[in-house]
Amino acid sequence: MRTIAAVAAPDDKLVNEAGIEIKPVYTPEDVAGLEPELPGAYPFTRGPYETMYRGRPWTIRQYAGFGSAEETNARFRYLLEKGQTGLSVAFDLPTQLGYDSDHPLAEGEVGRVGVAIDSLIDLELLFAEIPLDQVSTSMTINAPAALMLLLYELVAEKQGVAPEKLRGTVQNDILKEYVARGNYIFPPRPSMRITTDLFAYCEEHLPGFNTISISGYHIREAGSTAVQELAFTLANGIAYCQAAVEAGLSPDRFGARLSFFFNAHNDFFQEVAKFRAARRLWAKIMSERFGATNPKAQMLRFHTQTGGSTLTAQQPENNIVRVALQAFSAVCGGTQSLHTNSFDEALALPSEHAVRIALRTQQILANEAGSTESADPLGGSYFIEALTSELESGAMELIEHIEMLGGAVAAIEQGFVQAEIEEASYRCQREVESGERVIVGVNRYQEETDSEKVELLRIDPEVERRQRERTAKVRAERDGAAVEKALAAVRETARGTENLFPTLREALVLRATIGEICTVLREEFGTFDRA
Repeated sequence: MRTIAAVAAPDDKLVNEAGIEIKPVYTPEDVAGLEPELPGAYPFTRGPYETMYRGRPWTIRQYAGFGSAEETNARFRYLLEKGQTGLSVAFDLPTQLGYDSDHPLAEGEVGRVGVAIDSLIDLELLFAEIPLDQVSTSMTINAPAALMLLLYELVAEKQGVAPEKLRGTVQNDILKEYVARGNYIFPPRPSMRITTDLFAYCEEHLPGFNTISISGYHIREAGSTAVQELAFTLANGIAYCQAAVEAGLSPDRFGARLSFFFNAHNDFFQEVAKFRAARRLWAKIMSERFGATNPKAQMLRFHTQTGGSTLTAQQPENNIVRVALQAFSAVCGGTQSLHTNSFDEALALPSEHAVRIALRTQQILANEAGSTESADPLGGSYFIEALTSELESGAMELIEHIEMLGGAVAAIEQGFVQAEIEEASYRCQREVESGERVIVGVNRYQEETDSEKVELLRIDPEVERRQRERTAKVRAERDGAAVEKALAAVRETARGTENLFPTLREALVLRATIGEICTVLREEFGTFDRA
């Protein structure tokens, strides 16, 4: 019988980007004391469902949006025709920041990094000829998330689709905007009120919709480590749950509609372990801290996007390989839906050609790689199990520190989370510049001349002019007096404590614009200035 001999450690320790020491080899000693676990059972380390992808493959949800509602609608229908199984909407910066396309601050940004949406008319065009009872839709928007969700409900109503038949997710994660992405409007505390109002509204009116996508993706894109991504994301999740409990909502009910959004980076094994650790941590948090007994409230379900910040403008076709490996880590880690980035995204918004390659990457993983045959295929690996425990321990330590500061909102207000991410990002950049961290094609294996010719997507400047004209026409043709009365009702509700959604909904029905409603809320809630 063979025995495993101890392996002498090298003189220099190998430490990964999360600060975890990686051993030359892992043995049964590294997993001693771990309890056997099965997929579909608490604490869900090995997956939220017993048979995982055998029972239901992950949702192929390519993130898309650019220019006008009509152009993005055409891209949606193209992707659905090619085999995509869910929609994911990218909005332009003015929309995300609550400005209409004809606002002076929107000049030059309309339709540039996503689709421009000003009113109900735009969202009707965005989903034209797409039956909303037959597709799941994710909307990546945060400060105006309440307005976009209501517009989606109104479009479905015009299609004759009952609210309970709608499926999808609205990101609605404002806390990560303060620390990572910057697309916030209001201060944290009134923003948390809007978030919990959305929880309550969906519980009553949109029971099949995920009310939030608590996002680590942008935290990682801002430069965090994997441990920080885990800790800061789950700390934000705790803050949302605490706010919901204080608003009188049940953890067993709202907890079942929470979803998460993680990044998939280049370290394949670490990323698989990170996803497993996230599930174990969250199950314990919901059970032990919030007393949730509903398994659906204990299990962490998540969407994954491959790492945009890992894509390089140099030798961009290398990105196809990076994306495939990152996507495979998400699949091996048990994601519920997945977006694969296009290889040209370090240069421009993705072209149709690049989008098709990204989509086919997922389809190859689903149909040719054997990845749907067994749940948690790397479970039991000494390395993966040890890494999972290391990531869990490191993240829990950081979460406990955030709790000592008063929780996620207080930690953000004190600048702790931002400073931690900035330090990690700076450390990473130094390692790249010194060559300690190798980026193929950037600081090693460079080419003297870049022979790759990449056809880029260009946004027609006419998009902005046409969008401004459409919004002006909406204002001219609506009942102006009725809109003013509805906006006054929004203002009055904002001053009180009642749920904002009924008055917001009425204003949108009357074709008040996103910008007009956000202006009222800015005047009542104020704006957040990180400085």
